[in-house]
Amino acid sequence: MHHHGYAWLGEKKTFDKESIRRPPGQAPTATSETEVRDRYREAVSVFPTSDVPPVQTAHWLMKPPSMIRGTWAEPKEAGVWLGLQLAEFAPRFASGQDREAIRLVLLVKTAVERLTWGGDVSLGHYLKGAVFHSVALVTCSPNRASPDLPCPSRQPRI
Repeated sequence: MHHHGYAWLGEKKTFDKESIRRPPGQAPTATSETEVRDRYREAVSVFPTSDVPPVQTAHWLMKPPSMIRGTWAEPKEAGVWLGLQLAEFAPRFASGQDREAIRLVLLVKTAVERLTWGGDVSLGHYLKGAVFHSVALVTCSPNRASPDLPCPSRQPRI
């Protein structure tokens, strides 16, 4: 088992566009046949190459390996990366509560525990302005939530 890290920084309005965050065939309920077709076309053309976080964390594994920000064999190593991501962006978090050091330490500790038993981790924070920051750690070989998804081709750093 190993873990891949993913990160995204972008406008909230892009993150809120759910159709580009779901793989084809998993678009939310639409009100008309035309809307269904449009959402499906968008999912087919945008989802596979978009770096916008998928709705389901495990679906990061459907993205190209070039989107992986790091690969770790040990949960603690992945936790270090997560801690660095949070520390880098914490001064810009919109919520003062989210910037608290103790809270950030607990988020990393909880993430490491979850990775230890094969779970995934997905965190997101609104930054000052209309910007959203997302980080995810996805367990591979196999993924607990989606065991049929193949692992991206990157080899773990050991």
